[in-house]
Amino acid sequence: MDLQQVKNDLEQRLPKVRYEHVLRVTETAKKLAEEVGVSVVKAEIAGLFHDYAKFMDKDELLDLLKRDEEYELYAQYHAELWHAPVGAMLAKERYGVEDHDILQAIRFHTTGRAEMSELEKVIYIADLIEPGRKFPGIEELRQRIDGEPLEDQMTECIQHTFKFLVQRYAVIFPHSFDCYNEHVRRRKEQ
Repeated sequence: MDLQQVKNDLEQRLPKVRYEHVLRVTETAKKLAEEVGVSVVKAEIAGLFHDYAKFMDKDELLDLLKRDEEYELYAQYHAELWHAPVGAMLAKERYGVEDHDILQAIRFHTTGRAEMSELEKVIYIADLIEPGRKFPGIEELRQRIDGEPLEDQMTECIQHTFKFLVQRYAVIFPHSFDCYNEHVRRRKEQ
């Protein structure tokens, strides 16, 4: 796969600010992958594709999402979540990405899920903490997870996301609950 071609495509598809976010997520994911022993090559590909469908027209996203096995579930939730499964679908169809782990990392980078692979966690975390993110508590989160084992980083990140969503009285996607519950149970068992 020609990653420069993917970058050129992304630069054309996405607003400049989002394209720069994608590049920062990719670099953050590569660094974290190297630290925790995950394939840097896979992290780079998943990082580049994670927001591939982010700025597609809502109707076009919905049309593509209808081909997804979890269409009925996703359609019940905010359209903001739809770009993740559609992005995985397009990475496979347009660029021939066949690696299941990469596709899952793209698919679940927004919601998380139970039993995430290490690559999935790397992309989820990188998307949340990349250096351009500016939201309340991000600096404290970055400091808390720096140098910690990947599993502990994921626990902190999913907890942070849950607090954020609950404070905004937001509807929470079921896979995110599964992810949160898995990490809370794991921490209580330690």
